[in-house]
Amino acid sequence: MEPRLNPYEANQEAYQAMFQLESYVRNSGLDYKLYELIKTRASQINGCAFCLDMHTHDARKAGETEQRLYLLNAWREAPCYTPEERAVLALTEAVTLISEKGVPNDVYEEVRTYFDEKQFINLLMAINTINCWNRLAITVRMVPPTR
Repeated sequence: MEPRLNPYEANQEAYQAMFQLESYVRNSGLDYKLYELIKTRASQINGCAFCLDMHTHDARKAGETEQRLYLLNAWREAPCYTPEERAVLALTEAVTLISEKGVPNDVYEEVRTYFDEKQFINLLMAINTINCWNRLAITVRMVPPTR
């Protein structure tokens, strides 16, 4: 697959705005490994090869295990995720697929048992940021590097 264009070169101001949002979320206090799980799971759902490559690589560098990355697509059946991570993964799926069922009350309530209002908004910003990156990368056909 050939890239359609380089979004940074096409519009540096728009790309910089996305980096500012990314920077906010990255520095919001969310656990970095959890943030990489959010990014990876949303990218799996959206089918973004570029982001999957980037975020599984980043997660490994942060100490994430191969097993947890391999099982992420089947997290409900895998025993290696904490209850807090499961709540966040359910929220990630609900927000990423929001047009299907919205965000059910039970998903919202479960996440709120672990995160206060500010943290919850930071989670939403993290989920929305990766969804935006996925849509950008897929649309312009960003190609992952060969490693």
